[in-house]
Amino acid sequence: INTKCGNSSMLSRRSTRVKVMQVLFAKNRDEALKLSETIDLYWRSVDNTFEMFLMNLYLLVQITRAAREDEASRKKKYLPTDKDKQFKAKLFNNPIITKLDGNRGLNAKFAKLKFEEIVDKDLTDKIYSYFSKEQMYIDYTDRETTIKDDIDILLELYRFCRQNEMFNELLMDHYYNWESEKSIIIGAIKKVLKEERPTENFYNDFYPEDITTRDFGEKLLIKTVEDEDKFNKLIIPNLKNWDKDRVTILDMLLIKMAIAEFMNFETIPAKVTLNEFVELSKNYSTEKSKEFVNGVLDKIFKELDATGKYNKFEEELPETGQ
Repeated sequence: INTKCGNSSMLSRRSTRVKVMQVLFAKNRDEALKLSETIDLYWRSVDNTFEMFLMNLYLLVQITRAAREDEASRKKKYLPTDKDKQFKAKLFNNPIITKLDGNRGLNAKFAKLKFEEIVDKDLTDKIYSYFSKEQMYIDYTDRETTIKDDIDILLELYRFCRQNEMFNELLMDHYYNWESEKSIIIGAIKKVLKEERPTENFYNDFYPEDITTRDFGEKLLIKTVEDEDKFNKLIIPNLKNWDKDRVTILDMLLIKMAIAEFMNFETIPAKVTLNEFVELSKNYSTEKSKEFVNGVLDKIFKELDATGKYNKFEEELPETGQ
């Protein structure tokens, strides 16, 4: 995959933190997993997000393609109505879809990822059939339309797809992170549909940026693993009021990630780091995790800040929580 990208990159720091958290959890469950293998797992996760984006584009093109068969079947009717005779496959002949369908590079991506084998044609035909009964679609096919109408109908189709059980099941079956990253993909697809003059290789612009995935995400992952023992020296004294054996694995991972971020990314304010990891604990861990993670991190951050020992490790870390 071409990692060069522009301003359309999908992954934010927040979603990158989630990816790092997930692979660190996998490493914790499999002690045989080496750091290099953990890094590979992380990059597969990044690629996975880009693949989901491509899969969504593929599904849209295939669903609109069913309009051509709809047109043909209407014309073949023994007694076609006037509406049948006038019906045109406007949804597929829409200029935006035409550009996507005719993009050789994009189709090569689809072929390489074997989307045709993954997506059952019956599924895309059924989704089109359901959508074809929507009033907005009927109105679109019955009148003269503008490029704005072309964009609006595709946005409506995509909204319709996201509410369709078959569409979501397909994506969940093949992409474990569909639910957690759905909003990222939706934003990217909307950008594509609203772009009247896409460049030939526009899809590469949506591959997550190096500044987020490599300079931030990979570094955060490596620092969290490499400095784990040092982090434990910071964390353990602060567990006095907590039952250490009942602290969840995920909470400990989030605390270590937060310390790694605090000590290695000086451009990210400590308050932002604290809030982000408290939010992650709230969304991904237990009911009591938010209070626990917030309490432990707040103490550690304040003491590291007071001693001036942040953004880098010195030979010995201060004993905290005394």
